[in-house]
Amino acid sequence: MAVTMGSGSTLAFAVAGAALVLIVLGYALHPLWRARPRLGIGLAASLALATAALYLGLGTPRALKPEQRRAPQTLAEAVTQLESELQRDPNQIEGWRLLASAYTAQGLAVKARDAYARALKLAPDNPDLLAEAAEARALATRERRFDEEAMRMLEHALQQQPMHQRARWFLGIAQRQGERPADAAKTWEPLLAVVQPGTAAGLLEQINGARKDAGLEPLSPPAPASADAAAAGPGLKVRVELAPALKARLPAGASVFVLARQDGGPPMPVAVEKHPAGSFPLEVTLDDGDSPMPTMKLSQLPKVQVLARVSASGNAIPQQGDLASAPQTVATGGADTVVVTIDRVVE
Repeated sequence: MAVTMGSGSTLAFAVAGAALVLIVLGYALHPLWRARPRLGIGLAASLALATAALYLGLGTPRALKPEQRRAPQTLAEAVTQLESELQRDPNQIEGWRLLASAYTAQGLAVKARDAYARALKLAPDNPDLLAEAAEARALATRERRFDEEAMRMLEHALQQQPMHQRARWFLGIAQRQGERPADAAKTWEPLLAVVQPGTAAGLLEQINGARKDAGLEPLSPPAPASADAAAAGPGLKVRVELAPALKARLPAGASVFVLARQDGGPPMPVAVEKHPAGSFPLEVTLDDGDSPMPTMKLSQLPKVQVLARVSASGNAIPQQGDLASAPQTVATGGADTVVVTIDRVVE
């Protein structure tokens, strides 16, 4: 049976939910505030608006209870109302997830861990939820360590989404805690291709610390573009075109990723470039300087799959609604320009 709410009550609860998220994000994104304040503010605002939209779109059965028509004024009141709602209907994944985040903000690590566990029972293959639940398990221990169950969660998250950044970062931390520095470095290295330059510098420092402990040679910082081009050879020329039917669907401020990956191999790119999705056609040259992995270079492969994707979020991980091309298998030693056409929407 559908239950509706008055517009004022719905809006109040939506605003309260958004406020709750902002409070939680103030805790969760604290390192980001200091390193990249604009990005931190943008993430907070986006998630808060998403929470409000969720409640505005779905409503909440709490309106059946007259004593709960008043919008919560504090985080504690919001948590109490959410607890009551989940007791009434425990099959709400986002409800448990939001409650767990609120518990974390309140410093109730054990409650947060248990709330995430309830959410995972409802969505055991959600990579975002798996990463959050693993972190909550670590925060619930005195030593802040990832136990074996948390590691299984992170590994499962990467099975679902190999380039899930948060899961990769946490798994590397868990491997470092378990005195497996070589594994930690290997887990973190692919992230260098998808994080921003400022973040990459700090990440490289962590990777090289792990490699040093493992008795491995450190990775060198990326060379200037001119040096890269000189060392990488002619590379693979790619021309990216956009199908006329999709021009109206090109998001403002989007990014286009042009990448090459092993033919018949893993989805991890062996070369990738990111550009603003402005005017098409876009012409780029992929070479060894674009490799995200020091152990695998474009020039080492006889053939690769080349493809392009437009991302509204600027995230390297494919998401529903992105615009993409079909992959083309080409020889890496060819002199001809490879033409790929972005002509489909990612489902």
